[in-house]
Amino acid sequence: MRFVAIGDSFTEGVGDRIDGGAVRGWADLVAAGLAAGLDEPVDYANLAIRGRLIGPIVGEQLEPALALSPRPDVLAFNGGGNDMMRPGFDRDEIVRLTEQVVRRTEEAGVRLLLQTGADATFGLPRGDMMRSRVAVFTDLLTALEDQYEHVTFVDNFADEEMRKPGYWDADRLHLNELGHRRVAARALTALGVPTELPTLESGHRAPTGVLVEARYYATYVLPWIGRRLTGRSSGDGRSAKFADWVRIDPS
Repeated sequence: MRFVAIGDSFTEGVGDRIDGGAVRGWADLVAAGLAAGLDEPVDYANLAIRGRLIGPIVGEQLEPALALSPRPDVLAFNGGGNDMMRPGFDRDEIVRLTEQVVRRTEEAGVRLLLQTGADATFGLPRGDMMRSRVAVFTDLLTALEDQYEHVTFVDNFADEEMRKPGYWDADRLHLNELGHRRVAARALTALGVPTELPTLESGHRAPTGVLVEARYYATYVLPWIGRRLTGRSSGDGRSAKFADWVRIDPS
């Protein structure tokens, strides 16, 4: 089994921190879960880079992923979330690029795992706008799964459990360790490796209040606005964490 993932911070694994300041994330967990579930080594690559819009994801990551030798069996793709957060959102362009990924994977004979990100809109400024944009995109992905035999679609956005604050990192935009584990379980089950969904412990409560909100805006929202105004991205200067195959053993 050879599994490659392309995308942005969701697929890179931002929010699921491990020792040394690196990130893990759902795609790493899927690779390990496939190896354990199939009881055989899995070759894994992850070309995702945080902050990427869907154009660079498709333009810079898709062909290198399909060109890996040996060719991948499964390619996981998620993109468009960063586009939907911007004023110049172009729905038709996101549709066109997503359909390009579907066609290219079909031509290459590679199974495509399409996913939506989980629903972070409950805690974000202008969350209602994001929710309406994602709803339109989700309808497209559902139709693509019905139209193409090689497409598997996982709708994480519709997972009401993951809308709870306990699945999210402090920035409210990226999933934490538990959130990434839940996404991985959903993906593994869709890929034929049934996996129990992790859930929050009963009684979990997220901190609330005026000071909590003020700290959140100062720490995360204002810096994000600053990057947009200056044309910078959180992924500037970064490269893929696994640009070529790495071997994941069942153990």
